[in-house]
Amino acid sequence: LSIVLPATLLVLGALLLYSLVHRKRERRMVAGFSSMPTRVNKLLRISYHELLRATSGFSPENLIGSGNFGSVYKGRLEKHGNKLVAVKVLDLQKNGASKSFKAECKALRNIRHRNLVSIVSYCSSIDSKGDEFKALVYEFMENGNLDLWLHPAETTDQATSSRSLNLLQKLNIAIDVASALQYLHNHCEAAIVHCDVKPSNILLDNDLVAHVGDFGLARLLPKPTNTSSEQGTSSTIAMKGTIGYAAPGKYKLLWSRCHLNCAQTIK
Repeated sequence: LSIVLPATLLVLGALLLYSLVHRKRERRMVAGFSSMPTRVNKLLRISYHELLRATSGFSPENLIGSGNFGSVYKGRLEKHGNKLVAVKVLDLQKNGASKSFKAECKALRNIRHRNLVSIVSYCSSIDSKGDEFKALVYEFMENGNLDLWLHPAETTDQATSSRSLNLLQKLNIAIDVASALQYLHNHCEAAIVHCDVKPSNILLDNDLVAHVGDFGLARLLPKPTNTSSEQGTSSTIAMKGTIGYAAPGKYKLLWSRCHLNCAQTIK
């Protein structure tokens, strides 16, 4: 009896957890597909000077992150109801930054899902020094990225270092990400391959709902015209994304084959 009772309780607990997660997943899938686009969303018209004011001159105090192709600043759009936004400013001196900007615009212009970061606007203009300026404006995510939650000890911010996620929250985040990827792969006019899914590119809103972001390396795959052959696919294996997330060991061949099939560039 001392062995049977704990085992029974363990099984019942596992079944209850599975039931809760499965039910939550169904609700999120329905909500996600209900937000699929029927038209291109109308973006706000925002100038360089508005973004300059919104971020206090791209002040270091408003810097919330940086990546391979630029920096992200927190901003407040006064002319649009003091809306909080995240402004990704491209460093056009870096090789591939302009290509990343175009790829992200192309990927985001016709998609909408509750588990994707929503784009508010974009800006392609000239800055105060007369140099070319490109930026993308997104909805601001109050809880930052998933990496800060999974590795809180690596930050010096006391408020951030005390963050933690329980098992159910982690499962919900995994379901959110899977829902976003399913939409991108199967429910867009042209399938979209993100190419760089990692914790720092998964953002969390005020309710810890996950939103996949940073489509700078994304690829749009047209529907094949001849499904009986593999003609027209790339013959070169092009590794995309963050090298640290390349699958090790016995999964490396599978990873390479995946990119062989998916890393087609639309020119």
